[in-house]
Formats: sequence, C-alpha cells, structure tokens
Amino acid sequence: MKITLNGQTLEFERGTNVLDMLGAVDADLKKRALAASVEGKTVSLVTAIDHDCDIQVLTFDSDEGRRVLRHTASHVLAQAVKRLFPEAKLAIGPAIDDGFYYDFDVEKPFTPEDLAKIEKEMQHIIKKNERLVRSELPREEAIALMQEKGEPYKVELIEDLPQDAVISFYTQGDFTDLCAGPHLPSTGKIKAVKLLSAASAYWRGSEKNKMLQRIYGTAFESKEALAQHLAALEEARKRDHNKLGRELELFTTVDCIGQGLPILLPKGARIVQLLQRWVEDEEQKRGYLLTKTPLMAKRELYKISGHWDHYLDGMFVLGDPYDETKECFALRPMTCPFQYQVFLNRMRSYRDLPMRLGETSTLFRNEDSGEMHGLIRVRQFTISEGHIILRPEQLEQEFANCLELARYMLDTVGLGEDVSYRFSQWDPNNTAKYEGTAEQWDEAQGLMEKILKDLNVPYSVGIDEAAFYGPKLDIQIKNVFGKEDTLITIQIDMLLAKKFGMEYVDADGQKKTPYIIHRTSLGCYERTLALLIEKYAGAFPTWLAPTQVKIMTITERGDDWAREVEAELLSRGMRVELDLRNEKIGFKIRQAQQEKVPYMFVIGDKEAQEGTVAVRSRKDGDLGTMTLMDAAQRLEEEIRTKAR
Repeated sequence: MKITLNGQTLEFERGTNVLDMLGAVDADLKKRALAASVEGKTVSLVTAIDHDCDIQVLTFDSDEGRRVLRHTASHVLAQAVKRLFPEAKLAIGPAIDDGFYYDFDVEKPFTPEDLAKIEKEMQHIIKKNERLVRSELPREEAIALMQEKGEPYKVELIEDLPQDAVISFYTQGDFTDLCAGPHLPSTGKIKAVKLLSAASAYWRGSEKNKMLQRIYGTAFESKEALAQHLAALEEARKRDHNKLGRELELFTTVDCIGQGLPILLPKGARIVQLLQRWVEDEEQKRGYLLTKTPLMAKRELYKISGHWDHYLDGMFVLGDPYDETKECFALRPMTCPFQYQVFLNRMRSYRDLPMRLGETSTLFRNEDSGEMHGLIRVRQFTISEGHIILRPEQLEQEFANCLELARYMLDTVGLGEDVSYRFSQWDPNNTAKYEGTAEQWDEAQGLMEKILKDLNVPYSVGIDEAAFYGPKLDIQIKNVFGKEDTLITIQIDMLLAKKFGMEYVDADGQKKTPYIIHRTSLGCYERTLALLIEKYAGAFPTWLAPTQVKIMTITERGDDWAREVEAELLSRGMRVELDLRNEKIGFKIRQAQQEKVPYMFVIGDKEAQEGTVAVRSRKDGDLGTMTLMDAAQRLEEEIRTKAR
C-alpha cells in the first residue's frame, strides 16, 4: 500500500487499517510533520482514499488537503438537503477556492431559514462520523442506479463520460453520490463547516439549461480557522465593489437596460477618464500610434480573422448569421482585425516596424448571464487595447517592453503586488478550438517560453487557456472574494498576419510576413475600476479621486473667500466641490469622510480674514492652517507623483 504525504510517496504493506494509518506511520513521516510545525504550518493530517485504494496523507495547509476536506463537506451538504428536501434533484458539488458549493433542482429557492436547518442537519451527519465507502459500477448499472434514485442530472453526467471511464460512487450512511473522489475517510474529520449563501445557477453554466439553486459553504480544519475566514469574508463584503461602488455613486445598473451593461455615474466616469488619458499619454511617449476604429463590422471581416468560426457564440450579431444573401454585421469583441487595416493601408517597409498601434476600444461580448458580476464581468466594456506589428527579430524586445509597460501601470495604480502570471497554452487534444498546426504552436510557445525565462517571469501554466491564434501571458488578479480573473494579456500571434495578407518589404527586397503582439496595458477599465474600489475600499489616491478637495465653510461669512479658493484650485486643474450649506461643520466633515474625499479645506472667520485654509487630510488628519499657496502646492506634488 502506498501513502502519499503532500505528493511524496511512502510504501506500506496492504491490509494496514486505513483509519489507524496515521498512528502507524514511520519516523520519517513524523519528522516531516514536525518540520511543518517548525515552519508554522498546520500539521493536522487528512487521510483520503483515492481510486487505487491507496492512501494519500495531506496536511490541511496543502491545496489538495483543503480540496479533499471541502469536497467531502459538499457531500455532507447534499446528504442533508436530501434528508430535508427529499424531492430535490442532485447536480454537481465541487470544492472551489475557499469553500464548496452544490447545485440542486428544487421547486422553491432556498431561504436563509432553510440554510440554517440544512447546516444543523450537516452537524448531525458530521457528529455521527459516518464512513465514506467507495464503489464502482459498469456504465449501464450506474445509469440504472441513478434512474432508480430519480437523479436525472447524474444520469446525464454518466452518459457524457468516456466509454472507458471508471464510474465510481461514494456512500456515507444512507446517502450515495456519483463522484470520482478522493474524500476523507469519515464525515467526523470535518471539524468546522458553515453555509454562506444561496444563489441561482444554470445547469452546466448555460442559460439554455434549467435554472438550479446553488448553496455555497466552506469548511476548515478547526473552528478557529473558520472564524478567521469568516472575519476576512466580512471585511471583503465591506470592500465589495458591487456594494461600495453603488454607495459611493460610482456606477449603477438598470433592469430595463440589461445585465452586464453598467452605467458609470459622474464620479466613476471621471476615474475611468483619468485612467484612459493617462494610459494614452504614456503609450504616446512609448511610440504608440493612436487609432479609432468602428464598433462593428460585416461578418466577412470576422471570417478572415477566424472569430466567426471560433467565437460566434460570444458575439452580438446584427442580422441572420446564416443567411449569406443578406448583409450581416456584428459588434466587435476585439479590435485586432480593425487595427490590421491601418497596416494594410499601404505597402510597408521593414523600416516601418515595429508599428505600435493603440486604441481605447469599446468591445462587446455576449457573456452568460450567470457570469455577470458588477464591473468585473460585463457585456460592454472599454479596454486599453494595442497591437504591435514587427519583424521576428524584434519579438523579444517588444514583448519585454509590453511587460514593462503593464508592470509600470499596475505599480502606479497600486495593483502590482496583487497579480500573478499565467503562461496560457493550447491543448493539443482539443485542436478544433485553435487555428494553425502543432508545429506552429510548438514554435510560438517555445518562443514565449524562452522570452519569459529570459525576463525571469514567474508563471504557472494554463493548458487550453490560449487564444485561438496563439499563446499568451495572462496577468491574473483576484477580487476580494478570491475569484480570479485576467486583467492584462500579452499574446504572440504568428497566424493572423498571413490570413490578412499582411506583408512588409525586408532589407533584402523580399516580401515577408510580420509577427504580431496583441496586448493591453491596463486591461479593461471597468474591471480595473472594480479592483481599485476594493483595493482602496473606495478611498482612492488623490490623483485618481473624483473629488480631490472639499471646501467647506463654518458660517456664511467665509463664503466669498471659499469661492476664491475654489477658483484658484480649479485654475490649477484640481477637482473641487464647494459646501456652503447652512449645516454644522462637524456634519460637513463627517459627510466628506463618508465620501472618502482626500482633502478638506475648512474656512472659518479667522481663515477668511487671513486668507488661509484649515487643512484636513483623509490620511494624516488635521494638518493645521496653511496659506492657500502652500496647501495647493502640497496637493499638486501629491497629484504629480501619483502618490498612494
């Protein structure tokens, strides 16, 4: 029998009692557990039975250990729901980052009271410490079993499995579920569990399928760890851009406009405008040529690029896509085939390359409604898109320049320390999704691998995450709830230039096909705004704040000087609000603090007489009385340096 400790295998004689295994391990395993404790890691151990009936020993601080714990908790959830709601149909119940969920087909949505009852029933199951027993069945017997139990979704899952797939089940007490495992040996190994929420979710994520009810939960190795996680969740809720962005009047959504189509209110629109102007100016300094291309095109353009074949379901189409006798247009989901027309406008020389084209592009993607979330995932968005058309020998330097620009942007706005890097590659077993040959993909991925190593970029590999025309470096980031999304991409494309007939005359007089880099410098502005709301809890750095200074008077005797202060700051390009209301100054200050304004200039009789302002900083508190020039210069320096 094998025992694996966080991926390292030890051999034991078969027949050793599974539940006693931890007491039988040799000194080597104990030494490793001790070493883990010295490093400050959790040393509680999980035993999990895999499909070979060998044993995995996993610490709870390992990703796999947490997945096993939480996946077992999802089975306990399903068992509890079936006991309380016998007519519920089971769908799927995976472990996810920081927790688990299970989807059910039920007549009515789950209420908070239902969740409380379900969680109580889960505690009974855990306390009973029921063993999880694995079994296998041939395909027809497995289907018959699930049909007998009235589980149509499980039948569908079995029917979709490959013919040679091992079909396994796990049973705990009176409950049996289709599952590949692995699991904890018994329910009692779950020490702390909490149900968090219920939501709607389409079966298999498609709005063409039935709407199910999803219950989210989490599980930990101890009550203390669970309490810490719940506290972190509460903090995340306070920072959630979907809540805070609406409270601060940065954006809103309207049912009659549609899901995934947010409206940026004046304050949010101002922040996005500031980001866009900054990006465009910075790109101009780095040799980018600004373009402005149409928001839609005929299907013929997308057929050339391949998007019609590979991305039609994700596009908004105007007309019948299958009627070739009539014109059909589609809103653009990307800008690349439009910007290629700039290169194709006339014959190009090798001296014209690299040609760096940049555009603030509004794009449209028909995302599933179940994927919509505030500003993070939307159907219309604006992106700092660009394409670099270059000679092969320029590829590494231009790629490095793109990465340096992206890192500069992220560091400046304060997101640089929060990102990770993913080398997104094709899946050779899913070639229908991609253009090009295996040899072309090997070449492109080999080039990117060399560049990333030369640049010392730490990355994970994402198989089947590439664009259909080439590999990419995805700069990934998580929101406050731990959901990961792509913020910035840099892609190598060795295919589309040839499809569009893009050529340049090289130094030897021969016509050659260029390479292309697709890239963004700050990514999607809506998503960036969402992440900045959460990063700063709405308290933006002064250079990005929609209102930088609030000028407020104590009595109306200071109104004239307040207006002069406003005029001076406006003349310096600052964003100012004047508060001359007949309210107590404490009330005005509290409101400005709630609106997270970086600076407040308070004007009383003394300040009005002396031509000064009493300065309060959101960050540093009361800064005392200053001349207007001194206060203005302090703000100008903070804005100029983009201080955080």
